[in-house]
Amino acid sequence: MKRIALSTLSLALLGVAGVAHAQSSVTLYGVLDESIQYVNNATPAGGHVFQMFGGNLQGNRFGLKGTEDLGGGLKAIFQLENGFDINTGKLGQGGLMFGRQAYVGLTGDSWGTFTAGRQYDPLVDMIQPLTGDNYFGSTFATPGDVDNNDNSFRVNNSLKYVSPVWSGFQFEGMYALGGVAGATGSGQTWAGAATYATGPFSVAGGYLRTDNASTNLPVRTGWNSTTVPGATFDTNFPNNAGINQAYTTAKSISIASAAAQYVTGPFTANLSYSNARYKPDGQSTFTSTQIFNVGRAYVGYQITPAALLGLGYAYTRGTGDAVATYNQVSLGGDYSLSKRTDVYTVAAWQHASGQQRVPGVGGGLVSSTASIGSYGNQASTDNQVMVSVGIRHKF
Repeated sequence: MKRIALSTLSLALLGVAGVAHAQSSVTLYGVLDESIQYVNNATPAGGHVFQMFGGNLQGNRFGLKGTEDLGGGLKAIFQLENGFDINTGKLGQGGLMFGRQAYVGLTGDSWGTFTAGRQYDPLVDMIQPLTGDNYFGSTFATPGDVDNNDNSFRVNNSLKYVSPVWSGFQFEGMYALGGVAGATGSGQTWAGAATYATGPFSVAGGYLRTDNASTNLPVRTGWNSTTVPGATFDTNFPNNAGINQAYTTAKSISIASAAAQYVTGPFTANLSYSNARYKPDGQSTFTSTQIFNVGRAYVGYQITPAALLGLGYAYTRGTGDAVATYNQVSLGGDYSLSKRTDVYTVAAWQHASGQQRVPGVGGGLVSSTASIGSYGNQASTDNQVMVSVGIRHKF
């Protein structure tokens, strides 16, 4: 009798729960992106490498997102998104469980969306979709991702508001608390962006500033902000002078960016510009502001509903602390086998000239070396070629 009573009670409770959550939904989703990749000039001696590499078009992930209808047009929303290395199973984003996104908030049709947690910044939300990176991923990104065009960082402790769309216009604002007692601005991040779309034409612009935390040491040891981990700094191989790694001790990074896109028939074309400034203070290992001006162009052609070709060009010019130029040409082809599975190939060539600074106290200048997109594979010379052939599955 006891077993029957417990079973009856359990069924009754499940029935009540079903009614209470009738207007709620939770979705499990993910992306698996894997490739075989070739990179030349990948060793100090100039050797090449064949390797497995995941996440060319999109970073590998799985996540949960959900909504609850609260009535009157108001909904509660959440999203938890994990990033991982498909070849090793290791956690991405510095080993965080939900390093890609983790937030909760409220949304309403008439007043917009407010969320809090670890999130993308407004420039990523509104400007990146109007660049070649949106279609073919990291191979089309800015060298070193000096302007976060490839979403290298997310923002911790952030509050974000996204407006409704009014006749094609929408804006977004974000503020992230540094959380340092007695120093409100230490480690904080703030940003804003807006976009307007009418017919085949779209345009967007925005500005972001993120501050490094102060330290009790004479000199900072790296980047410690709400945009951790990793921020958007290039690798240190092989001569410890990645495109922007010498500036991890900057007081602040500010990024102004704009993009425009036009779609007509099977053709998509866009242009974008970014200005990224790495500013020092007395606790930095460099003394002059490093400025990166970036211009990008992309043309895509939808051959058939299943087949897309893309061509991209990125010009990056570093001035101020170190003067260098990076020219990058990218090619991509993508073919959909179904709505959820596609195969692709992406390739890029980059040439670097000028000088880069070596990180650390007293770091000098060395000849610039190439580093395609946001991969961090710094070449041993001023040229680099990368080719990837892969498959992507979404669920």
